[in-house]
Amino acid sequence: QAQLVESGGGLVQAGGSLRLSCIASRSVFSLGAMGWYRQSPGKQRELVAHVTYSGQTKYIDSVKGRFIVSRDNDKYMVYLQMNNLKPEDSAVYYCNPPPATMSVYGLEDWGKGTVVTVSS
Repeated sequence: QAQLVESGGGLVQAGGSLRLSCIASRSVFSLGAMGWYRQSPGKQRELVAHVTYSGQTKYIDSVKGRFIVSRDNDKYMVYLQMNNLKPEDSAVYYCNPPPATMSVYGLEDWGKGTVVTVSS
């Protein structure tokens, strides 16, 4: 059973920064890429960014230049540095491998997420 624990969320004013952390079980972390997702009320969960085991990163357009995803392979940790936050970034943030990896390995578990609220 996958174990994922996200932390670091909070309330911040627009333009501020937050750093999210996720610790994953070794069984999940060792599958390869890890990603950060977010879900806001009434919207589907979306993959915001992901980082491969070797450190290559990819972002959705709306966060490019503002968010930085990274990982510590020794600690099974994934991070999301969020800068210049906007109200539309408000959501519950989760970590997990990207959708393709989750599908291939039949992963269904999610952590509780961490809430990010950006005030205007």
